[in-house]
Amino acid sequence: MKRLRLGVNIDHVATIRNARGGRLPDPVRAAKIAASAGADGITAHLREDRRHIADSDIEKLTREVALPLNLEMAATDEMLAIALKYKPHAACIVPERREERTTEGGIDAAGQHNRLAPFVSALCSAGIRVSLFIEADARQLDAARSLGAPVVELHTGAYCEGEGPVRQSHLEAIRRCAKYGADRGLEVHAGHGLGFDTVGPIAAIPQISELNIGHFLVGEAIFIGLEAAIRGMRDRMDAARASVASPEGEHA
Repeated sequence: MKRLRLGVNIDHVATIRNARGGRLPDPVRAAKIAASAGADGITAHLREDRRHIADSDIEKLTREVALPLNLEMAATDEMLAIALKYKPHAACIVPERREERTTEGGIDAAGQHNRLAPFVSALCSAGIRVSLFIEADARQLDAARSLGAPVVELHTGAYCEGEGPVRQSHLEAIRRCAKYGADRGLEVHAGHGLGFDTVGPIAAIPQISELNIGHFLVGEAIFIGLEAAIRGMRDRMDAARASVASPEGEHA
């Protein structure tokens, strides 16, 4: 079974910086620490209101960090122009509302198919790997495939926030859709809200190839340091994936 990749989202390093102004803490330094701690990529969301990551951060990340950059972006002409300028390794199209504190659910790829199509086409034509941040819903996966996006990222927020049977129900939906997507040739990622206590069952889903995690790692870094937090997450991901590496585990 392939190694599960970890993308570290550094948005909230920039949130802390912007709370006071100035240059520190530096998100680019956080990205370099993530690289040394075992991350496979860096994720950064350049929002319309620039509440955390700034344009200058994107420029520095593409220039100074060796890891692949995954640019989270809304489907707007402004963000498309920025993506085409800096040519990140990947661009994940997410829904965005000014009043939300964080991304609230997946984009409606099915309902917005015609609006999203030119953005997906332009990014793919530029050699940027396109992913769509969607709910665990077969209809959304079908829409992503129809749009020509090679990757989907399944929203894990409701799973992380749920408890007991509610959490289990969301987990089962993610499992079903990860297999559904992979069977149709999509590369399946997952993320949003994952922490030490929730990452295991998601990491154990064999069809998922990448997790993107940020807020928890930056918060945990306050107590144990960023490198230790990332290494701790990496260890939990690897242990969960190893638990299903046997032929019996593959069918679990």
